[in-house]
Amino acid sequence: MKNTIQKSIAIPLLLIILFVGNSFTSNTMRWEHLGSRTVNYKLDKDVIKVTAKEGGFKKLKIKVTGGAIRMHKMIVQYGNGKKDIIPLKHNFSKGSTTRLIDLQGNKRIIRDITFFYDTKNISRKKAKVHVFGKH
Repeated sequence: MKNTIQKSIAIPLLLIILFVGNSFTSNTMRWEHLGSRTVNYKLDKDVIKVTAKEGGFKKLKIKVTGGAIRMHKMIVQYGNGKKDIIPLKHNFSKGSTTRLIDLQGNKRIIRDITFFYDTKNISRKKAKVHVFGKH
């Protein structure tokens, strides 16, 4: 009798743990693709628009594909009008990513992200910059 009660409690408890664990992992560990831009062969800047419907973000990550790029800085404009200027000064090769970029404050609504870069004498292929945000 005692063994039957333990089994009848253990199975629902295991299901609850699995459900809560999956929900926690999928909500907190999810990277969302915020946008991409194919860059030009010169000193330039590009803007990726992000909408409030995508929610608030704590971290950003940038990945470069297609070609190489020399990134100078990135400006993150928040929904409340404030800006963060994030120096990146890094040469990205095809397929490379940035470090994780922590955003100031709690979850932040992002209005847009502006990149300042150049590709002069770095690559013969146009690079594509991808931005990912973590909730």
